[in-house]
Amino acid sequence: MTVSAGQTSASGASRTDRPVICEPDAIRQSLASGHVGIALLELERARAGTAAWASAHAAIRAATTGPADGGAHTGLFYGAPALAFLLGQAAQADDRYHTAAATLDTHLARITQHRLTDATARIRHGGTASFAEYDLLYGLTGLGALLLQRMPGSDLIPDLLRYLIELTRPQDLDGLRLPGWWVNHDPDPTLPTPGGHANLGMAHGAAGILALLASAHRRGHTVDGHLDAIRRLTRVFDRWRQDDAGTVDPWWPQWLTLDDLDTGHTHQPEPNQPSWCYGTPGIARALQLAAIATDEHSRRVDAEQILADCLTDASVARLTGPGLCHGLAGLFQTAYRAAADATTDTIAERLPNLAEAVTRAAAAADGHTGLLTGHTGIALAAETAAHGTPTTGWDTCLLIT
Repeated sequence: MTVSAGQTSASGASRTDRPVICEPDAIRQSLASGHVGIALLELERARAGTAAWASAHAAIRAATTGPADGGAHTGLFYGAPALAFLLGQAAQADDRYHTAAATLDTHLARITQHRLTDATARIRHGGTASFAEYDLLYGLTGLGALLLQRMPGSDLIPDLLRYLIELTRPQDLDGLRLPGWWVNHDPDPTLPTPGGHANLGMAHGAAGILALLASAHRRGHTVDGHLDAIRRLTRVFDRWRQDDAGTVDPWWPQWLTLDDLDTGHTHQPEPNQPSWCYGTPGIARALQLAAIATDEHSRRVDAEQILADCLTDASVARLTGPGLCHGLAGLFQTAYRAAADATTDTIAERLPNLAEAVTRAAAAADGHTGLLTGHTGIALAAETAAHGTPTTGWDTCLLIT
């Protein structure tokens, strides 16, 4: 496996020139939709004793044989960092993967350093962020989650935490007071937000930032202003929490637009389905982790009850698919991790029915093999349901643990 690192300028600053990676190689090193996720599933099954190790080794070879993209556009869900995540999990079970994992760790550090340099320069010179700069899938939040797992002693972690703390501070732009993680692009080409938006979800928004700050604090990684930043974000969620006169459980908008900020009211008429990526479960888990970090018992109980309410039959019925990102598998895995930290048994008591539903969904799954929206992710959640715990740390890529 050769890592293509792109190019740097004479001054040492990262350039945006992308190495030439053909489509099959791009798919191969995708955690979101390609071979990396499949290899994680085979590794999970091998470690649980439900599949042969030969299948896991073959899947890992399929994911790692060929050029690895180490360019500045890579992240936790694609390229060298995604392969580092896979090989890091594999190395916990088999020493043969240690050398390759360690080699990819050096590229992880290089990519993170370049991304931090670019991001701090952007903050210094003004302007807005982008998903690619900070989010979980391809930005610095995801790289931070991977650093905590693979390189907990890295000097990059404090710098990355300070960067995320800066994102929690409001910014003034063209006379407007905007959240620090505001982006000037649409959340999706089909969902225009003129002037940009502030995303609140786990995959691309404030919940992901909050979960990483809280998880880092829980693991003993703290910097100046750390708890203040966590509290700033929890106040944002307090402000935009929707309680509809008792007819609907508490929920949050997917994102905030300029009109929302101007009027003080969300344009979103009703809650999303209870999903990990944009819905209430991911946000509630982030708030639970935050309350653990700040030692606020009432906030912790509140977050846990909100998540428990997502597990009722009526709430689960609102899901439109079985997948990890938007569907049943993601709800189950998030609830499973939250139950382990919960102050009461309410979430745990509602898990068995959900586990049975995930198991049925995995047995019936067809279509594409992606981790986020395909049957690979459903099967991984079903492995948790079957064995009571993940045998690998595969779900750290979701920032729920």
